[in-house]
Amino acid sequence: MIKLIASDVDGTLVVDGSSSLHPELYEVIHKLKEQGIAFAGASGRPVGSMKHIFGPVLDDVYLIAGNGYYLDFEGKKKFFPDFDKKLAAEIAEDMYAAGMQVMFDAADCVYTQSKDQKFIDWIEKGYRNKVVQVENLLELDDTILKVAGCIMDGVPEDVAEGLKEKYGSHCKVTFAGHQWVDVFDPALSKGVALKTLQKELGILPEETMVFGDQMNDMEMLEQAYYSFAVANAREEVKAAARFMADSNVNQGPLKILKLLLK
Repeated sequence: MIKLIASDVDGTLVVDGSSSLHPELYEVIHKLKEQGIAFAGASGRPVGSMKHIFGPVLDDVYLIAGNGYYLDFEGKKKFFPDFDKKLAAEIAEDMYAAGMQVMFDAADCVYTQSKDQKFIDWIEKGYRNKVVQVENLLELDDTILKVAGCIMDGVPEDVAEGLKEKYGSHCKVTFAGHQWVDVFDPALSKGVALKTLQKELGILPEETMVFGDQMNDMEMLEQAYYSFAVANAREEVKAAARFMADSNVNQGPLKILKLLLK
């Protein structure tokens, strides 16, 4: 029996950077809760963006944000260890050298020194993040939870692999959509956060369903027997999942979830 559903957002439930879910999905999430089936949104998005996109059902869901640096369950809000500032600055410099826009996630906002208004508008109006623009990101005094690099036309594989080769031994470096590379504490992942949530709720992997499309979903897929890749997922994700769903634009996860309704 399915007792918990966890789903990635961008590339899985919506097109990257969307500000809301399909209206019917909100209804289905609410009905699933009434049936005793919990739902967790799990994303690389910062906390504020997650609270916005799940706003209509915020009381009905658990939230995993920032690839696992934040977990909200039963009124308990947990931030996992912050990122080393010196290391974050070094990564940011390499991202700038690769032509990337760079953001630092903090507890209640994202920081960037970008002056690209198209990029800022996309982050604010699409992802609905609170953006704080600073003159020099490398001198930021706030707590850093994640480093995110973006190329709006798509991050080349060799750029991501270069960052992984240099920092992968002491950081988690992962694609979070074709436009994003996220770098964060190696002890964290959506899978670790989901495992924590399963333990808190007393739910087994055999009672869990997961949907994903990107490399930052891989550990989460391992935490569920009912692991689904959407049709538009990376090939590595499809290979790791036990089952397939239709694409995000065709509302694949929604189609599966509706089958669970009584």
